[in-house]
Amino acid sequence: MLSPMNQRDGIIVFKDVSFEHDATKPILKETSFVVRRGAKFTLMGQNGAGKSTLFGLITGKTQPDEGTINLQPRTTIAESRQIIPRSELELTVRAFFENCFTEKVYDIDPKIDAVLEVVNLTPPATQADTFKDRIIGSFSGGQQARLLLASALIQNPDVLLLDEPTNNLDTAGIEHLTEFLREYKKTVIVISHDADFLNSFTQGVLYLNTQNRQVEQYNGNYHAVIKEIAAQVEKEKRQNAQMNKQIQADKDKINYFAAKGGKMRLVAKKMRAEIEEAEENKVDVRREDKAIRPFTIDPHQDIPLEVLKLSSVTVIRNHEPKEMACDVTLKRGEHLQIVGPNGIGKTTLLESLAGGTATGEEVTAGVKIGYYRQDFSNLDFNKTVFETLMDSMKRKLEEEMRSVAAGFLLFGDVMKSKVGNLSEGQKGLVAFAKLKMEEPGLLILDEPTNHINFRHIPVIAEALNQYKGAMILVSHVPDFVEQIKIDDVLDLSKLKSKK
Repeated sequence: MLSPMNQRDGIIVFKDVSFEHDATKPILKETSFVVRRGAKFTLMGQNGAGKSTLFGLITGKTQPDEGTINLQPRTTIAESRQIIPRSELELTVRAFFENCFTEKVYDIDPKIDAVLEVVNLTPPATQADTFKDRIIGSFSGGQQARLLLASALIQNPDVLLLDEPTNNLDTAGIEHLTEFLREYKKTVIVISHDADFLNSFTQGVLYLNTQNRQVEQYNGNYHAVIKEIAAQVEKEKRQNAQMNKQIQADKDKINYFAAKGGKMRLVAKKMRAEIEEAEENKVDVRREDKAIRPFTIDPHQDIPLEVLKLSSVTVIRNHEPKEMACDVTLKRGEHLQIVGPNGIGKTTLLESLAGGTATGEEVTAGVKIGYYRQDFSNLDFNKTVFETLMDSMKRKLEEEMRSVAAGFLLFGDVMKSKVGNLSEGQKGLVAFAKLKMEEPGLLILDEPTNHINFRHIPVIAEALNQYKGAMILVSHVPDFVEQIKIDDVLDLSKLKSKK
């Protein structure tokens, strides 16, 4: 249950809290931890470990099965949401932010201006007077993500819960947010895979261990904690290796003694019991510290030399779609990066390119398109992971499919789960596994690092770098793009109107 508290030592206190989605999916098991007022923590754990569920328990949206969650009296909490509800898409910017408060806030415009600056969404001078009257639905997906973040920040809560706040922020946006969080005097808990961002302001880690279902608490900067956890994992691996060596030696002795018969057979029986106990005592090494296996996305055969031609594209200028001239020929093996400011229509362009409906687009007949959407809406959320990946295979070989899936850390109960019930990070891994199986000749990727664990990103970058088909990439992460061969860049902001 959720209840107030008078203890001075923590603004949030979990005591013996247990929670499970169902009998087969425990998230927490009698876990206890304390978050002190003003602390800034990273919440870590493998994809699907239950990090978003933990946020729900803190806010009270989700109730624990056992134990208590205590908050200091009159504690206010704000959480950055992942999507804007349809009911809010018709609101103006001003009404959207007014909606964040239970009571009327007088003179809210200066607060809106300040928080838009934090998320680097300050309107140009020519739009300053009309910006707050714009309809939320008129903003791009990236801009809506910034507005969601701003809607949490504007509340100035005692506890700020941020779930992947750097998604869809460019370098300047991340710098603005980092500075804000450094100066923020209240409690912050962040889920993020951006290691440098986390290291710049967090003071410790809440680590959701999926083996014992406990929340482990570490103090220190993010990089130091990661090293500490990695050292523990190496120690656990060494312990297991030593135990495995001893167990195998004992098994060899058992076989020898059993063959001797008589009293030696009794010795062998006793040793078998000792081996069973030793195997039970082996440490279950944390899965969350694994990266996905190196992989390739092999294009289908018979890809023509020229894959795609673009003579014009539609972009957004002054809130209006405009047809702009361009001259792009994308050949087999070439990688094109599309850049431009938020709101210019990059995601809309990629969607139309993938659907074959873009203006001025010519895709050579027979070229199969693979599309990674940043919102994963081209995945069927009602299908299981097993069904999704089997449907993607040319040859329906379950053993081969499971081998590929395991490389993306998709196994066990995850395979039986519906895609819609997965974490955003797991959906991303399903999307990459699906692309590998589809063997596309033209690969279109929209922000492929959003929600992805930072350990996986170098592996993904190498796969894209080695991709032999034609590729179109949109990414706001320079460090990621630098690892990938880029042959040409199309800057949508520099195109001129088609005459």
